[in-house]
Amino acid sequence: MSRALPDTLRISWPAGASAPLPETDAALDRAAEQLRAGGLVAIPTETVYGLAANALDEEAVDGIFRAKRRPVGNPLIVHVADTGMARSLAGDWPEAAERIAVALWPGPVTVVVPKGPRVPGIVTAGGGTVALRCPDHPLARRLIEKAGVPLAAPSANRSEQVSPTTAHHVVEGLGDKVDLILDAGPCGRGIESTVIDCTVTPPRILRPGPLSRGELEAAVGGPVAWPEDASPAGGGLPVARSPGTGRRHYAPRTPLELPADSTARVAELLAAGERVGWLVAATVEPQLAGHRELVAVPMPADPAGYARLLYATLHALDQRQLDRIIVDMPPAEEPWRAVRDRLTRAATG
Repeated sequence: MSRALPDTLRISWPAGASAPLPETDAALDRAAEQLRAGGLVAIPTETVYGLAANALDEEAVDGIFRAKRRPVGNPLIVHVADTGMARSLAGDWPEAAERIAVALWPGPVTVVVPKGPRVPGIVTAGGGTVALRCPDHPLARRLIEKAGVPLAAPSANRSEQVSPTTAHHVVEGLGDKVDLILDAGPCGRGIESTVIDCTVTPPRILRPGPLSRGELEAAVGGPVAWPEDASPAGGGLPVARSPGTGRRHYAPRTPLELPADSTARVAELLAAGERVGWLVAATVEPQLAGHRELVAVPMPADPAGYARLLYATLHALDQRQLDRIIVDMPPAEEPWRAVRDRLTRAATG
């Protein structure tokens, strides 16, 4: 018999206030108690909602893998309240990690560093490195402080599916697999953090995200590589150091395509009687506009705005019982790299 759906507690920290509302602090106390007891709590961050557990509790972390149906070879990001907590989990703290932490934490960037003995192997997929992040969400950091432990927190959704950017998405995706949900409204960034490996020289981006290579290079004071700049063709690390690098990931339930000619493909699908969702970068052709089987969604022309709305739009289209989602591929320029990465993996079937 299935469990009841978890309680969803609304939390907020009004702008300019020195502390959260009393009811928010009470909700965070309850969540911290749940985490210390080995439970799973869906938490807001500035990127996406995370499914959090005590990162030092192997059994609790195993609960994340079971709830998400996540492959055990896919490592988790550990969220910390500050740099001191991060250092306590590392076997070594490279200079690049220190520079990034000083310049960009709290923020949507994850550093990969040598793993310390406190971190269970299940967190790192058995590897010798650990991915650490200090989230730029004051309520997430306050929760970590109250719990007194770092939190392993991948996105709060089924493995390979679209990440949640609202508490409602968490309920839709995981339902009774979660013990408690904290609802702080929509996430500000909308896609997962940039992940950078600080154990190699030059540091290497493993997953593109909200922070660009230029911002990382400014922080470390030197060059930063993309994966293809340092890895041999067909090669790669024997043990994954970053989540979100599988060929298929971030995918809606509705099949998603990235055709070279979106207009022609949409017209073809509509002529075949299919119901189509279309993430549009430009004006819809007059012959297609208003078609009763077409849901066209104009997307922002800037990469940050596009990223903020991408997952929410895919979640919404998944509710429309469509046959296909077509996406106009964004520009092949570096500021769009994170968005293109998510769309390419979502289209892989």
